[in-house]
Amino acid sequence: MANIKQQIKRIRYNEKNRLANFSYKSKLKTSLKDVHTAVSAKDLAGAEVALNAAYKALDKALAKGIVHKNYVARNKAKLADAVNSLR
Repeated sequence: MANIKQQIKRIRYNEKNRLANFSYKSKLKTSLKDVHTAVSAKDLAGAEVALNAAYKALDKALAKGIVHKNYVARNKAKLADAVNSLR
């Protein structure tokens, strides 16, 4: 454990942010999984709704600095291809 007062505060702050980021990343992964589930069920309408939600979650995660921009671009392209394969 740190002896310096500012470092003790920093440890507390980092732990709070780590838990928040973990929660947000978990929600993001769930939204990505929802798209894949709808695509595997051949549900075009459901897939499009889930795709919009996943795009929003990816953009939000990028804005918050939780994920890298290449991760967002890669997942958006992959999800769009999957949904377009139903058309």
